[in-house]
Amino acid sequence: MKKMIPTDQTFAVAAAKFAALGSEQRLAVLNTLVRAGNDGLRIGTLGERCGITGSTLTHHLKILTAAGLVRQNRDGRSIICAAADYSEVASLSEFLLNECCADCVEGHDHG
Repeated sequence: MKKMIPTDQTFAVAAAKFAALGSEQRLAVLNTLVRAGNDGLRIGTLGERCGITGSTLTHHLKILTAAGLVRQNRDGRSIICAAADYSEVASLSEFLLNECCADCVEGHDHG
């Protein structure tokens, strides 16, 4: 795997995505959607599984969608279902691990 040197831009993008996960409820929503697979969940089912409903769930989905971590399917103004954007979630993980142990003294790495 080719390692990339993070730029200010990649740090800014990653920081925005991590900020979107800065709520236990949003992290629970994303985790529930990751567990659900590619098809995601209908909003009612998502709310039941997370214990979050109504405008609070809509608010959290809006933030996660703006960060690119969740995709939504809409019918007019209603959100029908949501799914994790696996490529974005994987990208965020790769950002953290990209330079794993890069500054370790040989023989003393943590990997």
